[in-house]
Amino acid sequence: MTRIAARSVLACSVRACAAWAGGRLSLALRTCVAVLLLAFAVIGTAPVRADDAPAAAQSPAAAPAAAGTPANADASKADKDDFDFFSDQPVAAADIVQLPPERPSWQTVGGPIALALFFFALNLTIWRLVPFPKTSSSHSIDINLRNFPPAAKRGIAMAVVIFGIAFVFGASEISYQLNLHGSASAYFDQMSLGKLIAFSHAHLFGFTTSFFIVGIPFSLQFNQLRVYQWVFPVGLAASLTDVISWWGIKYVSPNFEWISLFCGLLFTISYGWMLIGLLRVLLFPEVIWGSDKDKEERLAKRRAAESTKSGGHS
Repeated sequence: MTRIAARSVLACSVRACAAWAGGRLSLALRTCVAVLLLAFAVIGTAPVRADDAPAAAQSPAAAPAAAGTPANADASKADKDDFDFFSDQPVAAADIVQLPPERPSWQTVGGPIALALFFFALNLTIWRLVPFPKTSSSHSIDINLRNFPPAAKRGIAMAVVIFGIAFVFGASEISYQLNLHGSASAYFDQMSLGKLIAFSHAHLFGFTTSFFIVGIPFSLQFNQLRVYQWVFPVGLAASLTDVISWWGIKYVSPNFEWISLFCGLLFTISYGWMLIGLLRVLLFPEVIWGSDKDKEERLAKRRAAESTKSGGHS
């Protein structure tokens, strides 16, 4: 009602001013005045926009009504769909997470058993291909490291110790990775295929080199003992089986961790056995053990030296 009254008043004002201007002004000037008054009338009667209205004019009940409109519902749905997969926010929808199907038991249980059988079959094959001699006198080479030149004995002893230090660093890395990732399976899951290939290559190369450099002189020094002839090949077969188990942990089942643990302990014991045996022979030549091939000869020399020394004093 207020707008209608204002519009009527403005229209009457326009007509009155036009009549007044018609009596006193010229035609051109009357036309200009009429146009200006008409423009003011149109501006004054223009509708008020919603965004120009004061905030106090909006009633409190309008907010809940606006929130329930379909446009706002679509906006909230769009916000839910716009999920950032690179953020730290948890995944709210359960259908986004896709878990791989569980593997059958013949893979998760049969796989580690098959790998363990491979380890024993490998040692049996080596034993069949290279059997022990029937008599101890059939050895073609009989080497005593105590008769080596000093430089050779020092070099072999240093190489054995350095390889032992490398094994200690490897064991410390295992402990570090387990504490960091929680388990061996979690560690290999985050490892890419390219890194696993390089990882396997480096360890196979290192295992072969270390066992070859340490195992050859050890086996030559204790060639009269059949038990000692098993130490070198068993440790090398355990290292190969251990590397194979890493692929099983990543692509088949975490149960391969038991094979990796068994093989790791086995080649560690094997290498420690060879290390102690070589260092005793090279660095402590006066120590005589039952495993020495020249035990009787050295004991006879020691008794003769002691008798000569006691006879000289008497």
